[in-house]
Amino acid sequence: MGDANRDVTTLDRIEVAATANPLDSSAATGTRLKLTVQETPASITVIDLSTMDDRGVRNTQEALFGIPGLAVASPPGNGNAVTWRGFSGAQITQLFNGIGVQYDAIAARPVDGWIYERVEAIGGPSSFLYGAGAVGGSINYVSKVARLDRDSTQLLATAGSFGSAVIAAGSNQRIGGDSAHNAIRADAAWSHSDGWADRNRREAATLALSWLDQISDTLSHTLALEYQDEDSDRPYWGTPAYREDGRLRVLDATRTSNYNVADGHYGQQVLWARSLLEWQVSERTQLRNTLYHYDALRDYRNVESYRLTPDRQGVIRSSALLQRHDQQLFGDRIEWSHDGTLATLPTQWSAGIDASYNRQTRFPLSLSGVVDTVPIDAVTPGSFFDVPGAEQVYRPDRTNRLHTQALFVENLTRLGPQLSLLTGLRHDWIDLDVVNHRAINATNPARFQHDYSPTTGRVALDYAWTPIVSTYMQVATSADPPAGILSTANFATLRDFDLSTGRQEEIGAKFQSTDARNYATLAAYRIVRENLAITDPANPGQTLPVGQQSSRGVELAFGLKPLRDLSIEGNLAWVDATLDDFYENVGGVSVSRAGNRPTNTPSWIANLWLDYAFAPKWTTGIDLRALSSRCADSANTTKAAGYGVFGAHLRWQLDPATSLTVRGRNLGDRDFIAYAISNDMAYLGEPRSWELELRKEF
Repeated sequence: MGDANRDVTTLDRIEVAATANPLDSSAATGTRLKLTVQETPASITVIDLSTMDDRGVRNTQEALFGIPGLAVASPPGNGNAVTWRGFSGAQITQLFNGIGVQYDAIAARPVDGWIYERVEAIGGPSSFLYGAGAVGGSINYVSKVARLDRDSTQLLATAGSFGSAVIAAGSNQRIGGDSAHNAIRADAAWSHSDGWADRNRREAATLALSWLDQISDTLSHTLALEYQDEDSDRPYWGTPAYREDGRLRVLDATRTSNYNVADGHYGQQVLWARSLLEWQVSERTQLRNTLYHYDALRDYRNVESYRLTPDRQGVIRSSALLQRHDQQLFGDRIEWSHDGTLATLPTQWSAGIDASYNRQTRFPLSLSGVVDTVPIDAVTPGSFFDVPGAEQVYRPDRTNRLHTQALFVENLTRLGPQLSLLTGLRHDWIDLDVVNHRAINATNPARFQHDYSPTTGRVALDYAWTPIVSTYMQVATSADPPAGILSTANFATLRDFDLSTGRQEEIGAKFQSTDARNYATLAAYRIVRENLAITDPANPGQTLPVGQQSSRGVELAFGLKPLRDLSIEGNLAWVDATLDDFYENVGGVSVSRAGNRPTNTPSWIANLWLDYAFAPKWTTGIDLRALSSRCADSANTTKAAGYGVFGAHLRWQLDPATSLTVRGRNLGDRDFIAYAISNDMAYLGEPRSWELELRKEF
């Protein structure tokens, strides 16, 4: 009875939120089955939206630093030059919402990251998921789309060094409140920069719209549209370099110089349209149809190559190029998934059909000779149209038409409480039709057709020792063009050649603590790629599909939370990549490069992020990235030095929905070569910069 007279005290409300663990994320890019990263026997990385926001990711390239062993740079001629597991270029597939445009190195050039929800990646051969390519791995950029769980609005504004600024907004709104069957999402971003290189002005806009209609309890449809518009005036193409003691070096006087012509230009307009229909046929069966269209127009007008004069007082400029890429992709993919049993064993199935038509026409005006010589302190070195033969005319070179049909199937069978078997198989029918719009000769016929029909797959075993510790082993295969990219290939690079083949053996382990505070993944692999195109030793003017390239390596990723307010994440990777059987044409002579390391391939890469909440509303953190030296040529005679850069940030959480962050990048103002273009030219990394960021959510 006395209890009734006690005073009642109301305590402050306490919200308990579970710590998200990357190993509990969906492994969608690594498998079409409903598995988590922990359950999938493969090297899978997921960089989610909160991680990208915490790290201050400005574009898709910077998100990739979270992938163990991956090196990336963005020289305009390469777009998004990724090196991973000893392979690069067309051997790394880059996808947009699971869709490949078969022109990845250019189509995946860095764009502003605001419209993306997450970035996912799977290491090693994955043609069995996405078709030709992907010897070194696959990367998937996943966009934000409308959702029915809540209404939200986000705002972002930044201002920083070199005249950089970003204004972005996004909103997801349900139509009808908590009982809504429709939702609309809109995201828009505008960015501007004067560039750290002299007079390299860039402006870009991105827009994404999506509409989700929950037609019934079992049927939903999402319509998603995206538009990207980028213009870069006088793009920084690189810096002339010289060799000294086997190292590629840059003069102090040229570090921020821009030797492109005053009216140099790069621009792109990209449109994506997707229709996603999902039908939950039964409790265990689902059908999904993705109808998609991609349209891209890219324009280049630049003088792209520079080398120092013998006395290093001037710069010799060459390779004037006016280029247009006009590309369209149409496709449809139907997927079926089912949970059931196989001889009383629990099993998951996924199967489907993928069909696409990819058309690209290129319009190059290439003036490959020397343009002129300018002083190293040149400020505005002329106009593109001062070059003899230059004109604003687009004459088609060739049109590549690529018809692809594919059948794919995956299965996961649980052989016991702890052991599971994952298998996958894909067969592609690829029809390449190249129409020549230029002069016809023996090496460039009026029309060239080639059919390919690769079959690729994966077999993997996973053993869960406990719910938080698992080990796996897998074998996976791939198929990719022997040289170049099918959507731009010509007769000389592909005649009578079949696709190159790749094979990977991988073992690994995954761990996460029961409280989700700590995790680690470890993988060791070996990849062999065969039948790549090499120069014929007996005839340097011809190529043969008999080369071989291989790599072996180890990758580690981890996350620790030793204190409630301290989090540590990082990755470390080592790779030994080798040109096993490779000849190249050097001045009309066939020279063996067997045993050498591929260009721009570091032997090790490390990344580290530390965040510490030192007060209720204050957080600080540092980030570090380090790469070893890389070879600038296949002869391995010149190396670009390794480097390490670090940054830091300080964040003030004004209220639960508002934060203000000051961020510094490359705080040591380290001069470093991000990408070795040749023995005479290097693409430099960004110097020290600062940024002030305001985020608001409603």
